[in-house]
Amino acid sequence: MFENFHGNAEAQRVLQEMVRGQRLPQTILLAGPEGIGKATLARRFAASIVGHPELIEQDDLSLASNQEVIAEREKWTAEKRNEDPILFNSYPDFVTFCPEGPLRQISIPQMRVLKERAQYGPLKGTRKVFLIDQIDRANEQAANSLLKTLEEPPAYLIIVATATNAYDLLPTIRSRSVPIYLTPLHEAEMAGFAREKGLKDAARRIALAAGSPGLAMSIDLQAYDKRRAQMLALLGAACGMLPWADWAKTSEALNASRTEKLENHLKVLYLLLDDLLLLRCQDRNAKLRNFDIERELGGLAQAINFAWIQKAVKKTDELVDLLRRNIQKGIALDSMVLELRGSVRL
Repeated sequence: MFENFHGNAEAQRVLQEMVRGQRLPQTILLAGPEGIGKATLARRFAASIVGHPELIEQDDLSLASNQEVIAEREKWTAEKRNEDPILFNSYPDFVTFCPEGPLRQISIPQMRVLKERAQYGPLKGTRKVFLIDQIDRANEQAANSLLKTLEEPPAYLIIVATATNAYDLLPTIRSRSVPIYLTPLHEAEMAGFAREKGLKDAARRIALAAGSPGLAMSIDLQAYDKRRAQMLALLGAACGMLPWADWAKTSEALNASRTEKLENHLKVLYLLLDDLLLLRCQDRNAKLRNFDIERELGGLAQAINFAWIQKAVKKTDELVDLLRRNIQKGIALDSMVLELRGSVRL
């Protein structure tokens, strides 16, 4: 197996067989949940082809130095980012393209740079590898621009793309890719990963990560708990357990924060709704993601029914679809609370 990569042995085996047999497809799509290790596996795969893993690993987007670069560029104007599209290129024959900007998208200028660089052969060996991380964050224009390269790639180029949901991509991109699906790690694998990494609060991290080692390692529990308290206030007001005034204070604080993204709160909201569904179903074998606040969640679960949860999930889905339009956090969540408040109850 690839060194220092956890889980998904079958996906690893398939990629290694490609390298050993020198039967390398020119476009590979690694699909699976956030934090499962898609980009990490792509880098390991690339290193087995072009070598120099110590340089390729410098393109890891989770590294603090790379996170700082991405965060700093959020302050740039769109025009400035378009003039200087982001990419990471620590080794000449390996390039990483990633989402950026306030909406974290793959842009048209990035895909133009990809097309230009694809025309130049490898500098050190016989192959060149491009990683497009989170290709499902490319807008339609950027995706169409990429298609021109996928249709007639040069023989030396291998493109590895990652996506949370392969079906968020254009069918034409999927049809030109060899898909490899990564699945969540089993509980025993996650426990072994946590022991190896010496993770603190391992039980909570494992529960919240749902089989994604990257999430278990990177989650900021202090920030998560703050967002969870805000989303609990939303749910309490939305089901009528709390007065609107309580939610209004939370909403005002959310709107005042320029650094907190709505996307992060919606991820927390999904986990809470998942737990509420399990509690309503009274599944004794179910393991709550937020097991440390089971009593509080139990009180909420008694005030709602399945139809209410279904509506809440639908509203959350709608907000996720609107994220790329840079909607206002407070206004969007206020609207959700108002629509859910007083909905179907027991």
